[in-house]
Amino acid sequence: MTTFLHRKCILFCAIFLILNNLQAQKHYYTLNELVNASQAYLPLLKQQQSLINSATANVTDVKHSFLPQLKISDEINIGTDNSTAGAYLPLTTIPSASGGIRANNNYQPVTGNIGILYGEYELANFGLTNAKIKAAESLVNFQKSNYEKQLYEIKLQVCQLYFNLLQNKYKLLIDKQNIDRYNTIFIVIQSLTASGIKAGADSSLAKAELSSTKINYNQTLGKIEILKQQLAYLTGISSTQINIDTLRNTSLNNLFLPNLLFDSVSNPLIDFYSKKKDIFLSNETLIKKSFLPKVTLGAATWARGSSIFYNDNYKSLENGLGYQKLNYLVGIGITYNLFNGIHKKDKLNINRYEIQASDFELQQQKLALQSSSLQADETLKTTLQNLSELPIQLNAAQNVYLQKQAQYKAGLITLIDLTNAAFVLYRSQTDYVETLSNWYAAKLNKAAATGNLDLFIQNIK
Repeated sequence: MTTFLHRKCILFCAIFLILNNLQAQKHYYTLNELVNASQAYLPLLKQQQSLINSATANVTDVKHSFLPQLKISDEINIGTDNSTAGAYLPLTTIPSASGGIRANNNYQPVTGNIGILYGEYELANFGLTNAKIKAAESLVNFQKSNYEKQLYEIKLQVCQLYFNLLQNKYKLLIDKQNIDRYNTIFIVIQSLTASGIKAGADSSLAKAELSSTKINYNQTLGKIEILKQQLAYLTGISSTQINIDTLRNTSLNNLFLPNLLFDSVSNPLIDFYSKKKDIFLSNETLIKKSFLPKVTLGAATWARGSSIFYNDNYKSLENGLGYQKLNYLVGIGITYNLFNGIHKKDKLNINRYEIQASDFELQQQKLALQSSSLQADETLKTTLQNLSELPIQLNAAQNVYLQKQAQYKAGLITLIDLTNAAFVLYRSQTDYVETLSNWYAAKLNKAAATGNLDLFIQNIK
């Protein structure tokens, strides 16, 4: 018997140590850790990174498109050689025939061979090369700003979920206190009912109120699980592993962040639209350069062979398989379409309206963020005023509840008076949590609108 109890004691101690160790190993995620996890995990951000790489590769492709052309070819053929004097336009594919001008057709087959080395290089395109490169680089900058904007918005989502989860954790504690409070009331009523001091109706009413508090608790618990699932979606961390600690090292004083000035330069929510406008501005330069003349240097050398010798002398077919004549040619040409002015004007008109649209879009975004910043300021004023009053309300509600509890036990008041006091205390607690959450939400919105979201995250400990 002693041995059995001794083993049982050892088993309980072991279980206690294991549970204690597991609790100690339980990791509480900070806001910064959750934000970093989302940045490393989300496929959306990896997609945006791939688009940046693609745009960067396109810049290299544009630069390489201006390399000289150097083509080599060789052609061996067999057929007839009959032609006639006269010129024609190259409007369709016409087989070439050199010589073969005679009164009658000669259907004797002949062979021919030609090898060509041809090179071409644009000596001058009046800034087109640089304009194309700048246009490609503006796309890279746009994709980078799009990535930063997506990342900024995801950080904001994680922050909002973090504070919503924190609010509901506090709410859960309040709901648990409310359950304990009504459970105490129910026990007191049961005792008074059993002694005949109170009617049985009080017991039934108290039981109903206790059940209502448990429903509120379950609803809050359900909200917490949903918020954890949403955080898991953004961070890749299992919802069962997501635990956040209370803001032990963060107070209203050290989170005041007085220098949250409106940043219209580095704010990702503005820079995105600015870079979008830059694309159309660089495209305007590209359009202007695309319709200017082009000066091209061309050079070629070629060797030919034919089974037809001079004086229309047909030889055997194998005589046409080798090279017999060698030529070279070098030339400079200038190309310009006389109707380019009309085409350039049309495309510049289209692009001008796109520039105007992007500029209005940029202005609209600035107005929206400035409005959001001002609204956050007003919310902060209201919540700070309320936060100075709510502790007074909460303390008074707690005192009233304790007084009403004592008065009910003494038979001086009814159960309705006691439950009203309990409700006022519960409402005071929830008002405080909601007001505090509103303050953090307003501070978050202020930081996001002014471009100071990272500074805000770093201050949450």
